[in-house]
Amino acid sequence: GTVADVVERALKVCPDVIVVNDGSTDNTSAVLCGLDVVTLSHEHNMGKGEALKTGLYYAGDNGFTHAITIDSDGQHFPEDIPAMIEASREHPDRMIVGCRNLTSENMPRKSTFANRFSNFWFRLQTAQKLSDTQSGFRIYPLESLHGMRLITSKYEAELELLVFAAWNGVTVQGVPV
Repeated sequence: GTVADVVERALKVCPDVIVVNDGSTDNTSAVLCGLDVVTLSHEHNMGKGEALKTGLYYAGDNGFTHAITIDSDGQHFPEDIPAMIEASREHPDRMIVGCRNLTSENMPRKSTFANRFSNFWFRLQTAQKLSDTQSGFRIYPLESLHGMRLITSKYEAELELLVFAAWNGVTVQGVPV
């Protein structure tokens, strides 16, 4: 229900949009047909980690140096992309993460706890501080991901990418969104 809106808003700030349709069983395919995007589709749901790999490999194979990821559920705002791009231009070798305000009143308590717990473990494992390790709104410098192998294929792959990147010398930088 939100993918068309997110994609249309992203197209206003990014000329190239790649959508990974991870085996949706609703009308997502039909919605995407009417949009000026590259659509990569999995026949059945393979998990967020596999969807990320599909999109990131495609971007790298097609000459892109960086890839911005944004969830299609509407929790991130494509209008924040320019601020993230600015940070990436200043530090092109860094992974940029759009960090949400996790202290706002409308954040579910369980989500806030889980994110803080994840943030703690990320800092312990990498010696880098990040205020929102659960955010899927990121800019990946694709060259720094070269040769990395993910162990997981589901939702936890995003945290795994952060940790492995940090272990491989990539600085992870948060940008308020």
